[in-house]
Amino acid sequence: MIDRDDIDDGSTDARSRGKFGRTRRAPRGLPLRAVAPNAVTALALCSGLSGVRFAIGGEWQSAVAMIMVAGVLDGLDGRIARMLHGESRFGAELDSLSDAISFGVAPALIVYLWSLAALPRVGWICSLIFAVFCALRLARFNAKIDESHQPHKSAGFLTGVPAPAGAGLALMPMFFWFWTDEPKFASPYFVAPWVAFVALLMVSSIATYSWSSVKLRSNIRFEAIALVVLLGAAIVSAPWHTLSIICVLYLLSMPFSIASYANIRRQRSSGGRAPEPTSKPSA
Repeated sequence: MIDRDDIDDGSTDARSRGKFGRTRRAPRGLPLRAVAPNAVTALALCSGLSGVRFAIGGEWQSAVAMIMVAGVLDGLDGRIARMLHGESRFGAELDSLSDAISFGVAPALIVYLWSLAALPRVGWICSLIFAVFCALRLARFNAKIDESHQPHKSAGFLTGVPAPAGAGLALMPMFFWFWTDEPKFASPYFVAPWVAFVALLMVSSIATYSWSSVKLRSNIRFEAIALVVLLGAAIVSAPWHTLSIICVLYLLSMPFSIASYANIRRQRSSGGRAPEPTSKPSA
């Protein structure tokens, strides 16, 4: 039997040693609670890439639907991670990679194959701009995630258009084309500048609403649930009409978000207290 005093108690803590004085190795890999959110993120990545596959086959509605599914999964993985206390640096990096592909590369390729291929040079440049600007936005988000001074974030706003919303706006001409069958929405002379404009919105510094920071009053929560149910029913029964309306409303909300943030800045400069966000904004 080895006496307790015989165990080396030098640089390594004795509590980290086993029965015979061997150092216990720290557990490697991801904890079990982090597997579920990372699996959802991986599914979002698979969904985005599947959209490209459908686009190659000319199945445009299925291609766009895959990007929308990726957006839903992207909104779930972070909430699952916080619910299970499974946040990890690995998950954050995987989420950024998934967003860059699902909301940057995949929509750019889908729009190019659908419309911009008719203008090979200009169309490809616009597709590249969208994909690269989406990656730049995510890189900027990751670089500032640990900074304590973030005026937009502290006030409950986002800086620029987030990647999932940018993907939806880039695909908006396809939404209108699906239910109107108007060739003007598929014209590369309209789609090319539109995609470039959305790319600029993603890397811009304008303040946009962060819906995760919206606080509901207790007396309207039932109405909010009813509105979500109606929205879900509308998406199921008339998906392209509903998504078109959502995109238009989001664009119309930007002047109000800019004005609202300017008002908060004035309150801060005058010594007023700005409202605190309720949760972490998305990329």
